[in-house]
Amino acid sequence: MRHPPRLSALLAGAALTMASTALALMGTASGAAAAPVCTVEYSVSNQWAGGFQGAVTVTNDSAALNGWSLGFGFPAGQVVSQGWGGKWSQSGANVSVVNESWNAALGTGAKVTAGFIASWTGTNTAPTAFTLNGTPCATNGTTPTPTPTTPTTPPTVPPTTPPTTPPTTPPTTPPTSPPPTPVSGAPELSVVGNKFVDQNGAVRRLLGVNRSGGEFMCVQGYGIWDGPVDDASVRAIADWKANTVRIPLNEECWLGLDNIKPEYGGANYANAVKDLVTKVLAHGMTPVLELHWTHGQYTGNSSGCPDVHATCQKPMPNAQYTPAFWTSVANTFKNDERVVFDLFNEPYPDRATSTAAQAWSCWRDGGTCPGIGYQVAGMQDLLDAVRATGAKNLVLVPGIAYSNDLSQWLQHRPVDPAANLGAAWHVYNFNTCSSETCWNDTLAPVAAQVPLLAGEIGENTCGHAFIDRVMKWFDDRGLSYLGWTWNTWNCNSGPALISSYDGTPTAFGIGLRDHLRALTS
Repeated sequence: MRHPPRLSALLAGAALTMASTALALMGTASGAAAAPVCTVEYSVSNQWAGGFQGAVTVTNDSAALNGWSLGFGFPAGQVVSQGWGGKWSQSGANVSVVNESWNAALGTGAKVTAGFIASWTGTNTAPTAFTLNGTPCATNGTTPTPTPTTPTTPPTVPPTTPPTTPPTTPPTTPPTSPPPTPVSGAPELSVVGNKFVDQNGAVRRLLGVNRSGGEFMCVQGYGIWDGPVDDASVRAIADWKANTVRIPLNEECWLGLDNIKPEYGGANYANAVKDLVTKVLAHGMTPVLELHWTHGQYTGNSSGCPDVHATCQKPMPNAQYTPAFWTSVANTFKNDERVVFDLFNEPYPDRATSTAAQAWSCWRDGGTCPGIGYQVAGMQDLLDAVRATGAKNLVLVPGIAYSNDLSQWLQHRPVDPAANLGAAWHVYNFNTCSSETCWNDTLAPVAAQVPLLAGEIGENTCGHAFIDRVMKWFDDRGLSYLGWTWNTWNCNSGPALISSYDGTPTAFGIGLRDHLRALTS
């Protein structure tokens, strides 16, 4: 989110993979094998006595589909108790997963992941045969026996034991053991499939607020935070039943560059951030440290300021200071994996470049980007800086167009050796992608493969009708979101959630507060 020159003065480890079986699925035709239909990866991410959590990822290797159904059989009596990413049903050993409305389209080469929790007894043997839209499929790269062109002669003697008929309705008996119990307090988050999970393997959602101030107060010479960050004010956030607080930062303040007053920069700034992180954790909430304002002069299309210093949102981070910022932040917090890193607030290289291809290339790879006059640090550069410290913390990577466009995020996502990466997205009622149609088209494919956090949601109406729609869409898919912002600004001039740091909501904030409380009631 952008800010006026000074808003305050004017009143802004990976989970253990226990089994993974790649299954090449081949369609059959009469008398001969057909071209591959799809590829399936079946995995178990967590297993306990009597229960386990797994996922099935399908890659469509054939023609584009508008509607899909995956079928397989459990060989050892496993029973699905809950699932996501599709409509799950089970009859006897036979399991069916049918697309949701938001992930029905499965283009050639596209992937979709559906996860589940199930019970087991004896052995938890993986399924070995799958079908896609009813087509028999081979396993382990083998081709099934072709279907004969003439019927097989039936046996002359009936079998002595009649075949067992599977039940027509799913079993009603609940699993013998419950799903994993979430850890108490703030979790150490890892990515499993398209979900955030904690140390116990329990699926977690990040739901909460942004706490703005650290990105602009110091560089403007007024302090470090906008308003109090004492224990009472942090407790007020927790009283809304928030479990996450996103904390925007300024790289020049953290690094203590010469343009920052010493009392507000360097070690003093870093210590203030560490102190706020400690308070957030003490109240059982996840702190998300996010780089908001950066160095680098940009005066092109949609420039927020002509200043070389970190006094506004720049289109991309810079190669001069930003990798050093993330190296320092990662070294500071790498021993506490409860802390999450959000690489860059709202990239907009698309406003500087002439094509989407240039924008996404700049976003990932950095370097010399058309229309940007300084050397850019791409998302891969920043992720590499974090991982080079040994930090395994969850990292969030935003899209372009002020983080409102994820259309090519999957194709350009950086490579993470820690496999602990999620996607970040922002939406306001005035953004381009602000309708359910756009979310279905561009967000759903991303959310089917990786965890998705709406790091900022808001509207400039001083009401909450728009974010109500956003929260419903995200709730229906088990996704995460954070409201902008926990600051006492006038909600008529921007989306401020509170009128007092005791947690008194604005007309906008009451929508988020009541919704979070209802989710946990």
